[in-house]
Amino acid sequence: MKSMIAQVRTYERSVQLLMVNQFTINLGFYMLMPYLATHLAGPLGLAGWLVGLILGVRNFSQQGMFLVGGTLADRLGYKPLIIAGMVLRIVGFVTLGLVDSVPALIAASAATGLAGALFNPATRAYLAADAGERRVEAFALFNVFYQAGILLGPLVGMVLTGIDFRITCLTAAGIFAVLSIVQIRALPARRADDAKAQADGGRESVLSQWRSILVNRPFLLFSIAMIGSYVMSFQVYLALPLEVRRLGGEGEFGTAAVAVLFAVSGLSTILGQTRVTAWCKARMEPGRALTWGLSTMGFAFVPLLLATAMPVPDGGIGLCLLAAVPPALSALLLALGTMIAYPFEMDTIVRLSGDRLVATHYGLYNTICGVGITIGNLLTGAALDAARAAGVSALPWIALFLLGLACAAAVYGLHRTGRLAPPVPAAQPEPATA
Repeated sequence: MKSMIAQVRTYERSVQLLMVNQFTINLGFYMLMPYLATHLAGPLGLAGWLVGLILGVRNFSQQGMFLVGGTLADRLGYKPLIIAGMVLRIVGFVTLGLVDSVPALIAASAATGLAGALFNPATRAYLAADAGERRVEAFALFNVFYQAGILLGPLVGMVLTGIDFRITCLTAAGIFAVLSIVQIRALPARRADDAKAQADGGRESVLSQWRSILVNRPFLLFSIAMIGSYVMSFQVYLALPLEVRRLGGEGEFGTAAVAVLFAVSGLSTILGQTRVTAWCKARMEPGRALTWGLSTMGFAFVPLLLATAMPVPDGGIGLCLLAAVPPALSALLLALGTMIAYPFEMDTIVRLSGDRLVATHYGLYNTICGVGITIGNLLTGAALDAARAAGVSALPWIALFLLGLACAAAVYGLHRTGRLAPPVPAAQPEPATA
């Protein structure tokens, strides 16, 4: 831990602040969101479809507006979008805690999602710009802070929600308020280099900027190839908990085993991310590291696949081990694969953008992957249902394993054909000679 803190201190103040910001953002978000559905369905007594609608609006408003948020960040500067997102999330969290009107809850949910669409692309573009040549290492540290917030947030939220959900909402809003004040005072203003140039020589239209990204074929191919990584990593929240509860039941053991999944995922990243990144960077090109990361994520489902070949015990320690150990191993391997791939993934987006409109590229990338997650989760859920109905419990794990191999093969193909290399700048015309 001391070595990680020392590494953080070697970066500029802005980079250090962005890392702490991300920890605090996730702390506030995850202390509230895991308990929102229970609050809506329990004390407020909303129907299941309304709960799903409110939660879906948040996800849709975030994923659907990432491109807009990234575009605004490139045009207006990174700091204003980060602060605007913070303020919007404060409003959303306060509203979620204090109102019981369905229209107001939908608006608040949309506000919390839009907030993420505003500050996420701006934060990553800002970090990439100020980290410079040390982007890969910076994103590795960024992921440590990111996962630490995810790990601690639900624990704090569980304590506060045990008192009153409104206290959880107001505390989360207070965290974002403090964070906003700190950023207003301490975060330096930062604009994209291409935004500065356009301010001097005429600004390119938004549609023209979007067209330039949509014809960036290597970037689009890379974005599509990486969708599977997000589908696979999301299974820590979907397929793995469902498998634990299928075998371990809905009681205290099932709840504890699901908590272990999240702990394994978060703690392994906090303890191992920087070491894994340093090892990979010293031995691999970015394309190879991405390939190995995606392959590892695919193989993460092998323990669950092997477990399906074992007879299910009637009870006792054997059933507990079968319910807990294979999913925990899968969570660990998914975390390892993400540790290998994530810093190089974020760096590759910057390189494929040619250091131009970086936040907009991050925004479109997040939108593409977000749509992919939605479709992938629907298919995963269908596979889980089909597996239970047909008595073929191995089906979803085979599908996810093959998805990992397919994504790894796609990224490896892009790497071998040179499409993950930075674009070659257009040649400038020679000045005319007399």
